[in-house]
Amino acid sequence: MPELLQFLFSGLTVGAVYALVALGFTLIYNASDVVNFAQGEFVMIGGLTTVFLALSGVPLPLAAVLAVIASVLVGLALHRFAIETAHGASAVALIMITIGASIFLRGAAQVVFDKRFHSLPHVFGADPIRFGGAAILPQSLLVLAGAAVILVLLWAFIDRTLFGKAVIATAANKLAARLAGIDTRRIVGLSFAISAAIGAVAGVLVTPITLTSYDVGTLLALKGFAAAMLGGMGSATGAVVGGLIVGLLESLAAGYLSSQYKDAVAFLVILAVLFAMPRGLFGKASVERV
Repeated sequence: MPELLQFLFSGLTVGAVYALVALGFTLIYNASDVVNFAQGEFVMIGGLTTVFLALSGVPLPLAAVLAVIASVLVGLALHRFAIETAHGASAVALIMITIGASIFLRGAAQVVFDKRFHSLPHVFGADPIRFGGAAILPQSLLVLAGAAVILVLLWAFIDRTLFGKAVIATAANKLAARLAGIDTRRIVGLSFAISAAIGAVAGVLVTPITLTSYDVGTLLALKGFAAAMLGGMGSATGAVVGGLIVGLLESLAAGYLSSQYKDAVAFLVILAVLFAMPRGLFGKASVERV
Protein backbone atom coordinates (compact mmCIF):
# COMPACT_ATOMS: atom_id res chain seq x y z
CA MET A 1 0.00 0.00 0.00
CA PRO A 2 2.75 2.58 0.78
CA GLU A 3 4.29 1.83 -2.61
CA LEU A 4 0.97 2.38 -4.40
CA LEU A 5 0.38 5.62 -2.51
CA GLN A 6 3.82 6.82 -3.52
CA PHE A 7 3.10 6.13 -7.17
CA LEU A 8 -0.27 7.86 -6.89
CA PHE A 9 1.26 10.97 -5.31
CA SER A 10 3.92 11.13 -8.02
CA GLY A 11 1.36 10.55 -10.75
CA LEU A 12 -0.94 13.29 -9.50
CA THR A 13 1.95 15.75 -9.33
CA VAL A 14 3.14 15.25 -12.91
CA GLY A 15 -0.48 14.81 -14.01
CA ALA A 16 -1.28 18.30 -12.73
CA VAL A 17 1.48 19.68 -14.97
CA TYR A 18 0.18 17.71 -17.96
CA ALA A 19 -3.29 19.06 -17.18
CA LEU A 20 -2.00 22.65 -17.32
CA VAL A 21 -0.28 21.98 -20.65
CA ALA A 22 -3.49 20.35 -21.93
CA LEU A 23 -5.47 23.40 -20.81
CA GLY A 24 -3.17 25.52 -22.96
CA PHE A 25 -3.83 23.26 -25.93
CA THR A 26 -7.57 23.43 -25.29
CA LEU A 27 -7.77 27.20 -24.89
CA ILE A 28 -5.94 27.91 -28.15
CA TYR A 29 -7.77 25.16 -30.01
CA ASN A 30 -11.17 26.47 -28.96
CA ALA A 31 -10.37 30.03 -29.99
CA SER A 32 -8.53 29.38 -33.26
CA ASP A 33 -8.75 25.68 -34.25
CA VAL A 34 -4.94 25.57 -33.95
CA VAL A 35 -3.19 22.65 -32.24
CA ASN A 36 -0.21 24.46 -30.75
CA PHE A 37 2.70 22.03 -30.43
CA ALA A 38 4.86 24.84 -29.06
CA GLN A 39 2.83 24.76 -25.84
CA GLY A 40 5.50 22.77 -24.02
CA GLU A 41 8.08 25.47 -24.78
CA PHE A 42 6.14 27.93 -22.64
CA VAL A 43 6.78 25.61 -19.68
CA MET A 44 10.47 25.56 -20.55
CA ILE A 45 10.63 29.35 -20.90
CA GLY A 46 8.91 29.85 -17.56
CA GLY A 47 11.26 27.50 -15.73
CA LEU A 48 14.55 28.55 -17.33
CA THR A 49 13.85 32.28 -17.22
CA THR A 50 13.05 32.03 -13.51
CA VAL A 51 16.26 30.05 -12.88
CA PHE A 52 18.56 32.48 -14.67
CA LEU A 53 16.92 35.60 -13.27
CA ALA A 54 17.23 34.13 -9.77
CA LEU A 55 20.91 33.30 -10.42
CA SER A 56 21.49 36.91 -11.47
CA GLY A 57 20.22 38.14 -8.12
CA VAL A 58 16.55 38.84 -8.81
CA PRO A 59 14.32 37.79 -5.89
CA LEU A 60 12.59 34.50 -6.69
CA PRO A 61 8.97 35.79 -6.62
CA LEU A 62 9.87 38.68 -8.93
CA ALA A 63 11.85 36.32 -11.18
CA ALA A 64 8.78 34.09 -11.49
CA VAL A 65 6.54 37.03 -12.41
CA LEU A 66 9.04 38.26 -15.01
CA ALA A 67 9.29 34.73 -16.42
CA VAL A 68 5.50 34.59 -16.87
CA ILE A 69 5.58 37.98 -18.60
CA ALA A 70 8.40 36.81 -20.89
CA SER A 71 6.42 33.70 -21.79
CA VAL A 72 3.31 35.79 -22.52
CA LEU A 73 5.34 38.00 -24.87
CA VAL A 74 6.61 34.90 -26.68
CA GLY A 75 3.05 33.60 -26.97
CA LEU A 76 1.85 36.91 -28.41
CA ALA A 77 4.78 36.94 -30.86
CA LEU A 78 3.94 33.39 -31.94
CA HIS A 79 0.39 34.44 -32.68
CA ARG A 80 1.30 37.72 -34.39
CA PHE A 81 4.20 36.62 -36.57
CA ALA A 82 3.43 32.94 -37.21
CA ILE A 83 -0.26 32.10 -36.83
CA GLU A 84 -1.82 35.37 -37.94
CA THR A 85 0.38 35.70 -41.01
CA ALA A 86 -0.74 32.21 -42.07
CA HIS A 87 -4.40 33.25 -42.06
CA GLY A 88 -6.45 30.85 -44.18
CA ALA A 89 -3.81 28.11 -44.14
CA SER A 90 -4.87 24.50 -43.69
CA ALA A 91 -4.89 22.78 -40.32
CA VAL A 92 -1.86 20.70 -41.30
CA ALA A 93 0.07 23.82 -42.31
CA LEU A 94 -0.73 25.49 -38.98
CA ILE A 95 0.42 22.39 -37.09
CA MET A 96 3.70 22.47 -39.03
CA ILE A 97 4.11 26.14 -38.16
CA THR A 98 3.74 25.44 -34.44
CA ILE A 99 6.20 22.53 -34.67
CA GLY A 100 8.64 24.85 -36.44
CA ALA A 101 8.09 27.46 -33.71
CA SER A 102 8.83 24.79 -31.10
CA ILE A 103 12.13 23.90 -32.80
CA PHE A 104 13.05 27.58 -33.11
CA LEU A 105 12.34 28.25 -29.42
CA ARG A 106 14.46 25.26 -28.36
CA GLY A 107 17.33 26.54 -30.48
CA ALA A 108 16.95 30.05 -29.09
CA ALA A 109 16.92 28.66 -25.54
CA GLN A 110 20.28 26.96 -26.15
CA VAL A 111 21.75 30.31 -27.16
CA VAL A 112 20.10 32.46 -24.50
CA PHE A 113 20.48 29.96 -21.66
CA ASP A 114 22.53 26.74 -21.98
CA LYS A 115 22.14 22.98 -22.43
CA ARG A 116 22.42 21.94 -18.79
CA PHE A 117 19.70 20.90 -16.37
CA HIS A 118 18.68 23.45 -13.75
CA SER A 119 16.52 23.48 -10.65
CA LEU A 120 14.90 25.96 -8.31
CA PRO A 121 14.76 25.91 -4.50
CA HIS A 122 11.71 24.29 -2.92
CA VAL A 123 9.39 27.01 -1.67
CA PHE A 124 8.46 25.17 1.54
CA GLY A 125 11.62 23.12 1.99
CA ALA A 126 12.68 19.74 0.65
CA ASP A 127 11.75 17.66 3.70
CA PRO A 128 9.02 15.19 2.65
CA ILE A 129 5.68 14.84 4.41
CA ARG A 130 4.86 11.28 5.49
CA PHE A 131 1.39 9.95 4.79
CA GLY A 132 0.34 6.31 4.92
CA GLY A 133 3.93 5.15 4.64
CA ALA A 134 4.52 7.24 1.50
CA ALA A 135 6.44 10.51 1.22
CA ILE A 136 5.23 13.59 -0.63
CA LEU A 137 7.21 16.78 -1.12
CA PRO A 138 5.62 20.07 -0.05
CA GLN A 139 6.42 21.34 -3.55
CA SER A 140 4.19 18.59 -4.97
CA LEU A 141 1.30 19.92 -2.90
CA LEU A 142 2.11 23.39 -4.21
CA VAL A 143 1.94 22.08 -7.79
CA LEU A 144 -1.47 20.53 -7.14
CA ALA A 145 -2.73 23.65 -5.38
CA GLY A 146 -1.40 25.87 -8.16
CA ALA A 147 -3.12 23.77 -10.81
CA ALA A 148 -6.40 23.96 -8.88
CA VAL A 149 -6.13 27.75 -8.49
CA ILE A 150 -5.37 28.20 -12.20
CA LEU A 151 -8.37 26.04 -13.10
CA VAL A 152 -10.67 28.10 -10.87
CA LEU A 153 -9.30 31.40 -12.20
CA LEU A 154 -9.69 30.21 -15.78
CA TRP A 155 -13.27 29.12 -15.09
CA ALA A 156 -14.03 32.50 -13.50
CA PHE A 157 -12.47 34.33 -16.45
CA ILE A 158 -14.40 32.33 -19.05
CA ASP A 159 -17.70 32.28 -17.19
CA ARG A 160 -17.76 35.67 -15.43
CA THR A 161 -16.06 38.22 -17.70
CA LEU A 162 -16.92 39.83 -21.02
CA PHE A 163 -13.60 38.73 -22.49
CA GLY A 164 -14.37 35.17 -21.41
CA LYS A 165 -17.77 35.28 -23.08
CA ALA A 166 -16.08 36.64 -26.20
CA VAL A 167 -13.75 33.62 -26.14
CA ILE A 168 -16.79 31.33 -25.93
CA ALA A 169 -18.46 33.15 -28.81
CA THR A 170 -15.29 32.97 -30.92
CA ALA A 171 -14.97 29.27 -30.20
CA ALA A 172 -18.62 28.62 -31.11
CA ASN A 173 -18.66 30.53 -34.40
CA LYS A 174 -15.89 32.90 -35.41
CA LEU A 175 -17.87 34.52 -38.24
CA ALA A 176 -20.92 35.14 -36.06
CA ALA A 177 -18.65 36.57 -33.36
CA ARG A 178 -17.16 39.02 -35.85
CA LEU A 179 -20.64 40.03 -37.03
CA ALA A 180 -21.55 40.66 -33.39
CA GLY A 181 -18.68 43.13 -33.11
CA ILE A 182 -16.11 40.91 -31.40
CA ASP A 183 -12.50 41.43 -32.46
CA THR A 184 -11.72 37.74 -32.97
CA ARG A 185 -8.08 38.47 -33.83
CA ARG A 186 -7.63 40.07 -30.44
CA ILE A 187 -9.43 37.20 -28.73
CA VAL A 188 -7.18 34.61 -30.37
CA GLY A 189 -4.13 36.63 -29.33
CA LEU A 190 -5.49 36.74 -25.78
CA SER A 191 -5.89 32.96 -25.86
CA PHE A 192 -2.24 32.56 -26.84
CA ALA A 193 -1.19 34.93 -24.05
CA ILE A 194 -3.21 33.10 -21.40
CA SER A 195 -1.98 29.70 -22.60
CA ALA A 196 1.62 30.95 -22.45
CA ALA A 197 1.06 32.26 -18.92
CA ILE A 198 -0.42 28.94 -17.79
CA GLY A 199 2.54 27.07 -19.26
CA ALA A 200 5.04 29.42 -17.60
CA VAL A 201 3.40 29.02 -14.19
CA ALA A 202 3.55 25.25 -14.63
CA GLY A 203 7.26 25.55 -15.41
CA VAL A 204 7.93 27.63 -12.31
CA LEU A 205 6.00 25.25 -10.05
CA VAL A 206 7.45 21.96 -11.31
CA THR A 207 11.12 22.94 -11.87
CA PRO A 208 12.11 22.36 -8.21
CA ILE A 209 10.92 18.74 -8.59
CA THR A 210 11.69 17.65 -12.14
CA LEU A 211 14.46 20.08 -13.19
CA THR A 212 14.34 21.96 -16.47
CA SER A 213 16.44 22.40 -19.58
CA TYR A 214 16.09 23.77 -23.09
CA ASP A 215 14.49 20.58 -24.47
CA VAL A 216 11.94 19.64 -21.78
CA GLY A 217 9.11 21.18 -23.78
CA THR A 218 9.06 18.45 -26.44
CA LEU A 219 7.86 15.64 -24.18
CA LEU A 220 5.63 17.98 -22.20
CA ALA A 221 3.87 19.01 -25.39
CA LEU A 222 3.40 15.37 -26.40
CA LYS A 223 2.02 14.39 -23.00
CA GLY A 224 -0.17 17.48 -22.77
CA PHE A 225 -1.53 16.71 -26.23
CA ALA A 226 -2.22 13.12 -25.18
CA ALA A 227 -4.07 14.42 -22.11
CA ALA A 228 -6.11 16.86 -24.22
CA MET A 229 -7.03 14.09 -26.67
CA LEU A 230 -7.95 11.68 -23.89
CA GLY A 231 -10.18 14.25 -22.21
CA GLY A 232 -11.66 15.42 -25.50
CA MET A 233 -9.97 18.17 -27.49
CA GLY A 234 -11.72 21.42 -26.68
CA SER A 235 -12.95 20.40 -23.22
CA ALA A 236 -11.34 22.15 -20.25
CA THR A 237 -12.71 19.54 -17.85
CA GLY A 238 -11.40 16.82 -20.13
CA ALA A 239 -7.96 18.45 -20.20
CA VAL A 240 -7.71 18.30 -16.41
CA VAL A 241 -9.05 14.75 -16.15
CA GLY A 242 -6.90 13.60 -19.06
CA GLY A 243 -3.79 15.15 -17.56
CA LEU A 244 -4.29 13.44 -14.22
CA ILE A 245 -5.00 10.08 -15.90
CA VAL A 246 -1.90 10.30 -18.09
CA GLY A 247 0.21 11.24 -15.07
CA LEU A 248 -1.15 8.33 -13.01
CA LEU A 249 -0.69 5.82 -15.84
CA GLU A 250 2.85 7.04 -16.40
CA SER A 251 3.74 6.77 -12.72
CA LEU A 252 2.23 3.29 -12.37
CA ALA A 253 3.97 2.08 -15.53
CA ALA A 254 7.32 3.38 -14.28
CA GLY A 255 6.78 1.87 -10.84
CA TYR A 256 5.41 -1.56 -11.69
CA LEU A 257 6.99 -2.15 -15.10
CA SER A 258 10.08 -0.06 -15.81
CA SER A 259 10.99 3.60 -15.96
CA GLN A 260 12.06 2.94 -19.56
CA TYR A 261 8.39 2.61 -20.52
CA LYS A 262 7.32 5.83 -18.80
CA ASP A 263 7.45 8.06 -21.88
CA ALA A 264 5.70 5.45 -24.03
CA VAL A 265 2.47 5.91 -22.07
CA ALA A 266 1.59 9.13 -23.90
CA PHE A 267 1.99 7.41 -27.28
CA LEU A 268 -0.19 4.52 -26.14
CA VAL A 269 -2.85 6.91 -24.88
CA ILE A 270 -2.92 8.73 -28.24
CA LEU A 271 -3.25 5.44 -30.12
CA ALA A 272 -5.95 4.16 -27.76
CA VAL A 273 -7.97 7.37 -28.17
CA LEU A 274 -7.64 7.31 -31.95
CA PHE A 275 -8.78 3.69 -32.18
CA ALA A 276 -11.32 3.42 -29.36
CA MET A 277 -12.82 6.87 -28.68
CA PRO A 278 -11.75 9.57 -31.15
CA ARG A 279 -13.79 12.22 -29.32
CA GLY A 280 -12.18 11.51 -25.96
CA LEU A 281 -13.91 11.27 -22.61
CA PHE A 282 -15.68 14.64 -22.72
CA GLY A 283 -15.66 15.44 -26.45
CA LYS A 284 -18.85 16.56 -28.13
CA ALA A 285 -20.16 14.73 -31.17
CA SER A 286 -21.44 17.94 -32.74
CA VAL A 287 -18.02 19.58 -32.93
CA GLU A 288 -16.10 18.91 -36.13
CA ARG A 289 -12.46 20.01 -35.96
CA VAL A 290 -9.09 18.79 -37.19
